[in-house]
Amino acid sequence: MPLSNPREAWESACERYAVLGVDAEGSLANLDAMPISIHCWQGDDVGGFESAGAELSGGGIQVTGNQPGKARTPDELRADIEEVATLCPGPKRLSLHACYGDFGGKKVDRDALEPAHFGGWMDWSRARKTPLDFNATLFSHPLAADGYTLSHRDPKVRAFWVEHVERARRVAAAMGRAQGSPCVHNIWIPDGAKDSPVDRAGFRARLLESLDAIFAERLPAFEIVDAVEGKLFGIGSESFVVGSNDFYLGYAATRRVFLTIDMGHFHPTESVADKICAVLPFVPGLLLHVSRGVRWDSDHVVTLTDELSELCRELVRSGQLGRIHFGLDYFDGSINRVGAWAIGYRSARKALLAAFLEPRAALLAADEAGDGFARLALLEETKVLPWSAVWDEYCRRAGVPIDGEFIAAVKAYERTVLAKRG
Repeated sequence: MPLSNPREAWESACERYAVLGVDAEGSLANLDAMPISIHCWQGDDVGGFESAGAELSGGGIQVTGNQPGKARTPDELRADIEEVATLCPGPKRLSLHACYGDFGGKKVDRDALEPAHFGGWMDWSRARKTPLDFNATLFSHPLAADGYTLSHRDPKVRAFWVEHVERARRVAAAMGRAQGSPCVHNIWIPDGAKDSPVDRAGFRARLLESLDAIFAERLPAFEIVDAVEGKLFGIGSESFVVGSNDFYLGYAATRRVFLTIDMGHFHPTESVADKICAVLPFVPGLLLHVSRGVRWDSDHVVTLTDELSELCRELVRSGQLGRIHFGLDYFDGSINRVGAWAIGYRSARKALLAAFLEPRAALLAADEAGDGFARLALLEETKVLPWSAVWDEYCRRAGVPIDGEFIAAVKAYERTVLAKRG
């Protein structure tokens, strides 16, 4: 239930944080300067709206569940995203995959994409003041069914996918021009093998050649930010992934493109947070895909885990937020999709808020003094500070439900909209 005196709770929290040298009001301002890019594919289980004979298989993508009410058209998807926005405070972007164009029921294959196919999204973006990001779609297509795209042995297949990504980059640049904000374009490919091939070098040489061909076209930095995304393994690529993290780290550093770090794309025992300051000195910037893996890269709904909290603390501590783009990437069809979207967004925003509320000056002083005890004691104290009262204030200012009202809002939309989709 809502607090009986939320204003009093907020003022008390400000006082408590001030004791540790933290400006709660300033932390809200910092939080409000950090957009989160919402991923369109949560709304329809990574289906898209193509009519090109594409088959929804191939490429290591698997969604669990068949909850009624998923979006079936661009208009339904946009309506659901607008509902999510009413539940989520703070600045937002929207990340689109190339298979989500407004194709009007026509057959448009991926090597024929044009900015006009996304005119509806650009109009929506302008009206909603929500900038767009973009992703080439190199999965769920007959020419990805054998598990290879940009590294394929067949030069004709490679040429198809190179053409697709080149066109996707032009679409992204058009979005950037239209919105007056660079569109982040990400490349992830499913290429890999269930068992270990002998010629690993050959696949990676072909991927390198394809990427260099794609990036040979120089597009303005004020229109597009290019990023490449590696992975440890995928469905059907358990033993070998062509575009591994090592490959793309080297590529991003030498070709001066952003590196995408997905929280689910590493070994479960690896610290994704630790990678932030390790790679930032060598690449132009980072794109983060915030996900939650359970035993594998399962793209569960993001929750306020220790891993997410540590990641956000490291982002803020880095002092490099201007070089970091923050996006969500998960898909769950087993629960209300709008609710899943909002849970993940709100959890990510909470983790960022807690990071901005960290008593950094006091922690750094303990660090510099070599006082491990004081540092650890402060870190433990931050876990029980009244950040939830600050979160409630943030939600109230944004005009979105606080946690005690959030479930009812999702259920109401389910009754009035989602249930009618059959």
